[in-house]
Amino acid sequence: MRVPPHDVQPRPCGGSAQRRAPGQDNLLLARPLSHPVRRGLPVVVTSVPSDSHNWNLVFLQLVLEELGHQVANLGPCVPDGLLIAECLRLRPALVVVSTVNGHGFFDGMRLIRRFRARQELAAIPVVIGGKLGIDGSGGEWNRRQMLSAGFDAVYEDGAASMVAFRSYVGRLTASVNTSVDG
Repeated sequence: MRVPPHDVQPRPCGGSAQRRAPGQDNLLLARPLSHPVRRGLPVVVTSVPSDSHNWNLVFLQLVLEELGHQVANLGPCVPDGLLIAECLRLRPALVVVSTVNGHGFFDGMRLIRRFRARQELAAIPVVIGGKLGIDGSGGEWNRRQMLSAGFDAVYEDGAASMVAFRSYVGRLTASVNTSVDG
């Protein structure tokens, strides 16, 4: 079936629509943007010292890059001091801590106290997510403790958390871009 030139076709997986080039059925042109492109945020992705998992960090890096951000992935088993030193050097707009080994609550509490103790880093948003306890969900009490200790958001393992995380990053991006443009 031949598609008429400039006919808008839906993109698979619910993505944005695309236009076909005149006379070239197989060549797709990106749909023009209706708003100016904003600069992505510098983001640090890391894990806690006791967590040697990589896949979660790579996944988060890809998600953040897909959203247009510049990501420094510090990898697994990052000592608190190394994360602090890299954040002092890089000055990220966001730090994302991910853990899947079940020790995120204790490692995260120690990390955020050390991070927030540095005045130069106090205003940088820091979020944590993944498997934060060995008994599964740590519940509302653990979340409140982590927020009180200095995390800006806490995400338990699960699909709903990824939706909430993307929403948080979107709001943060909008607020940073608005203040830069302002």
